[in-house]
Amino acid sequence: MKEFKHVIADPLGMHARPAGMLVKAVAPFASKVTIEAPTGKADARRLMALMKLAAKQGMELTVTVEGADEETAAAELQAFLAANL
Repeated sequence: MKEFKHVIADPLGMHARPAGMLVKAVAPFASKVTIEAPTGKADARRLMALMKLAAKQGMELTVTVEGADEETAAAELQAFLAANL
């Protein structure tokens, strides 16, 4: 299991566009990816679950990656979040 934290820098928070991009970024990986915010926990493959987190700018997210390709998935997702959120 790999885990890392990310603080949302986007002034609009995790709105529909970056949440949709995150779902697409997670899709190629076999690992289970979970995003936890102060407002709840969501499967990163489910757009509506991510939107329900209502993650705002400044919130810290904890990303957990579990599975066969967790090393690669965690590294790529960390880079994705840094560039897009």
